[in-house]
Formats: sequence, C-alpha cells, structure tokens
Amino acid sequence: MMGAIKGIDFLPPKVTLAQALQLYKKIAIIKSSVGKLNSDLEHSVVNSQLIQMLSLKESVQSTRIEGTQVTFADMIEESTKKNKSSEVTEVMNYMEALSKGIDIINTGTPISSRLIKQLHKILMGKNTSGTTSASGEFRSIQNFIGPSNKLEDAVYIPVDANQIGDYMTNLEYFINSEKHRSFERTFDSDSEVLLDESSDTLIKTAIMHAQFESIHPFLDGNGRMGRILIVLNTMQDSLINKPVFFVSEELEKERIRYYNLLNGVRGENPDWFAWINFFLDACQRMVDSMLVKLENIKDLANNGLSKIKSESTINHIWLATFSHPSLSVSDVANKLNIAVSTSRNGLNRLVQLGLIDVDHSKKKNRVYVNNDLLRLL
Repeated sequence: MMGAIKGIDFLPPKVTLAQALQLYKKIAIIKSSVGKLNSDLEHSVVNSQLIQMLSLKESVQSTRIEGTQVTFADMIEESTKKNKSSEVTEVMNYMEALSKGIDIINTGTPISSRLIKQLHKILMGKNTSGTTSASGEFRSIQNFIGPSNKLEDAVYIPVDANQIGDYMTNLEYFINSEKHRSFERTFDSDSEVLLDESSDTLIKTAIMHAQFESIHPFLDGNGRMGRILIVLNTMQDSLINKPVFFVSEELEKERIRYYNLLNGVRGENPDWFAWINFFLDACQRMVDSMLVKLENIKDLANNGLSKIKSESTINHIWLATFSHPSLSVSDVANKLNIAVSTSRNGLNRLVQLGLIDVDHSKKKNRVYVNNDLLRLL
C-alpha cells in the first residue's frame, strides 16, 4: 500500500504552456455563458427570491458532499417546524455563513483569514455534528484525511499546525491579487506558465479552493468552508454580479473524482492542470444548468401572473411563493404585511387557479406549496 501524501507547495502553481492554452480556451466559453447569466439575473421577475432558493439548494448540496442525507425537499418541509434535526440545522448554518460572507464581501471587505474564521464560527455553530469546540479557530494539532480515524489509513496529511499561518498568508495574498515574497518560483518560461496572482478569476478560484482544502486549517468543516469561498471569490473579483456561482451540485455528482483530483494537487508532484480542468468543466455545466432553470422559472412566474390577471395583492402572494415555496397563511400575512383574511383568500385563489397546492385533509395550519417551482429547482 502507498503511504499518505504529505503537505503542499506554496502558491502559485505552474502548468505547461499547452495546458494553459487549453484552460484559457475553456474560460472564454464559460465567460460568455456567465455574461448571459448576469444579464438574465438582472432582468428576472423573481430575481432576489430566486437567489434565496438557489442559496438553499447550494447549502443542501455542499452539506451532502460531506455525507449528510438531507434533501432540498426536506429543507422546504422542515422550514416551518420548530424543532429541526441536526442535519437540517447544519444546512441552515451553511446558508447563514454563506449569506453573511456575501454581505461582508459586498461592503468591499477582502477575503482574509479573519473573515474565514468569522464565517467558520457560524458554519460550525449550534447543533452541528462534527468538532464544534474549535469553531472559528485554526487547528492547533495535526489532522489527516482518510477513510477511518486511524492515521495509518490516511490518504493525505496536511501541513503542520504551526505552518498554517504561513500557508494562509500565501493564499490570502494570492486571492487578493497582491504580490508576496512567498511567491518566488523557478519555471521554464519557454515551456511553462506560472498561474500567479494575476491569473483569470476562474483559474484563481479553482486554485484557491484546492489550496484551502489542502491546508485544511480547521479540525472540521473545511470542505464546506472551501465551497463558500468559491462563491465569495467569484463575487469579489466581479465575475458575477449576484451570489449564484454555486458549483456544489456539480461537484456532488462526481464526488469521488472531486476528492481524487483535489488529492492530486498535493505532495511532491502536484497535477494542477487535471484539477483546474475538472473545476472549469463543473463551472460550465453549472452555468448552463442555471440558465435553463432561470428561463423555466421566469416562464412559470409570468404564466402565473397572466392567469391571475390584475389582482395586485395576489400577484405579490404568487411571487412570494418563489422565495418560500412552502407557506402558511400567517407566513404570507407577516411577509407581505397584509391581513390574515386577505392572505387566506389570496392563497385559496391561487389554489383555485391551479398555481399552488394545499393539503385539503388538514383543517388547521395548512401549508400551501408551489410544487412547480420545486420541480424546476
């Protein structure tokens, strides 16, 4: 049996000239799709509501990569319950950390170790499985990645705890496109390309995610935190105007390959090309799928509005089901600041029009569901 891979190099990594050309050709195609996505999001009827739903979906998928079984449908069902399971709480913590990170990035604050620790504290907050005692703090002991909790089964042993600061500083400067003394690299300028701090956003995001996972600075929650950083970095670098660069669903579909290629950038002979190439393919699939979803959701919303015709309050109630596909009468009344009777009448009218569903067997606490939206998501 092969021994565990140990440690990583400082950034920036290098690839061959031919590999760099291949990556940049892919990026040109992804960028044109992202341009269309930006424009579609700008003109969508359900813009902000939809982003909330997509964030929830991302939170579910990212948490599923770590092995939780919770589904998007479970989250919608549980959202109205008082006592939530630990897996549901874990997804909600992820969503809270993600949205806090987005708010902070939107104020112009750069990604830093301080920000990462702040978000990790939220991520590993109340009622989560895993090691929560060290939430928001870099580990002070050695950890490892492997199928069991025995060191001899480890596939990868990250950097020593006392080196985390140096590696995170190297990563921080790289993310923020600033030069740092730790970047010194020898490379053959005729046949190799250094993917340095001035590289394209998508390449840097791929590198940042893999490097963060390889440093593995926390005792737990590194995978989830690293996937939150993907969203934050694409916003910080203005690749996309809205926080929707959610790659977790695509990564979850190929979980084994994802982990294998991450492992491939570690140790003495890192293969950065294979990882970045895989990451770019996942980004392209994600953007394509997002464009289709947006188009279908826009059609669903407009189709509903045309059925409702001109009843303005009901229009608002219909659009409210796009941010909360599962709602009670009081939820709508509170959300839209309308009378309970107006809310009930509006929801029942939407049921009559065949736009939403309700469980007729229940006399009290009925929940109204936009099933068509859930199917599209």
